[in-house]
Amino acid sequence: MTIRHAIEAHADSLTQSERKLAAALLSDYPYAGLISIQELAERAEVSAPSITRFVAKIGLGGYQEMQRRLISELKEGDRSPVELHDGGTRIEGGYLDEFVTRAAAQLHSARDAITEGQFSRICALLGDPKRAVYALGGRISDTIAQHLSFHLRQARQGVFHLPRDPETWPEYLLRMRPGDVFFMVDFRRYQTNLARLVEQAARDRKAHVVLMTDKWLSPATRHASEVLAVPIETGTIWDSYSAALAVTEALATRVGEDNWDQTRARIEAWDAARGHARES
Repeated sequence: MTIRHAIEAHADSLTQSERKLAAALLSDYPYAGLISIQELAERAEVSAPSITRFVAKIGLGGYQEMQRRLISELKEGDRSPVELHDGGTRIEGGYLDEFVTRAAAQLHSARDAITEGQFSRICALLGDPKRAVYALGGRISDTIAQHLSFHLRQARQGVFHLPRDPETWPEYLLRMRPGDVFFMVDFRRYQTNLARLVEQAARDRKAHVVLMTDKWLSPATRHASEVLAVPIETGTIWDSYSAALAVTEALATRVGEDNWDQTRARIEAWDAARGHARES
């Protein structure tokens, strides 16, 4: 369990001062927990002893243990396929059967990690015709962003997928208006240029950033208004995006079905335009 999940698991039992501390830690996670206890006390406007009691309440032996755990989480976010292989759980016997079983476990974990309330909020953002939607992902995870943008384009107008070339990104940043949605996908071995881009979109363009990441949390988290932390571990050489794809398809499907008349008309027009293009 990450420190973030431990805090969330104890949310109902926190006192008022502990809730202030939890908010301070989660608003800049995990970096807020890596400063000195005195600095954190000032930031959260609580006492150092309150922090010590809070750390004990979430099951840790002290503030230093929390910091060691947070540093370990940061290291997990930078593990290479070689490290994953060396520390993973090898599949024995029927490889396909076991791999699919592990992927299915991811799907169940994703269902528990994302609340219906958060899912509905994000669908409302993505389906709002007054908001343009921009999407982008990392070296491999961009396939998830492409999948979302392709389906959303069939359901509504104003959906843009940013090209991989960073030299083109300023054009899309300058298009963004306050309230537009920037859907970013960034899994471990995070890309610093994506975090910088998210910061610009949130700070300078006042966009709503929806970040899909893993439980170790991309650095872009600190600039996101919604964070979808989906499971990716399978114990194999590569992380799996099965759960991420399922959540993405659920988002796109909900948006399309909630605005079905508009979606149907657009798909029909889309298909007609494709047919004309083939004939030409």
